[in-house]
Amino acid sequence: MNKLELIEALATKSNLTRFNACRAIDILVNEVVTAVTMGKKVTIAGFGTFKPAARAARVGKNPKTGAPIKIKATTVPKFTPGVAFRDMVAKEGKIAR
Repeated sequence: MNKLELIEALATKSNLTRFNACRAIDILVNEVVTAVTMGKKVTIAGFGTFKPAARAARVGKNPKTGAPIKIKATTVPKFTPGVAFRDMVAKEGKIAR
């Protein structure tokens, strides 16, 4: 599913216009990105948690030459699915409706 398909599904299931569904998704994504960028954790019950995670400096390999390269420490976004989401996926997508 891409963003346009998600917008269409949201609009159909919530009786929103496609414009308002798009705005709602854009606002949600922007708020999650902003919070995680500021070092905060965002938890959506039943879905999962978005949080910043520290990645330590390490030595990698240039795939073209095989030469070792230094990779700097950084912070990356991390998503951890909630128990309900994880269970639904484990049951091969069988969603109770």
